[in-house]
Amino acid sequence: MENSLRDHRERHGLSQRELAERVEVTRQTINAVEGDRYDPSVELVFKLAVFFEVPVEELFSPDVDLDATVGDLD
Repeated sequence: MENSLRDHRERHGLSQRELAERVEVTRQTINAVEGDRYDPSVELVFKLAVFFEVPVEELFSPDVDLDATVGDLD
């Protein structure tokens, strides 16, 4: 899952530790999410979106081809 978490964090002048404290996770979790080594839980995704006051889609974009999966529903 690609993300723009680092950009948002830096734009708000926060360290990884400060952001982690505010969304109640470890600094290592924030580091792993920013480095695309960890896909965050749905709960964390929403906490981050609420914290930065942006839609989830502005922070995260899935690694799936949504056009390919829509046809499978028919």
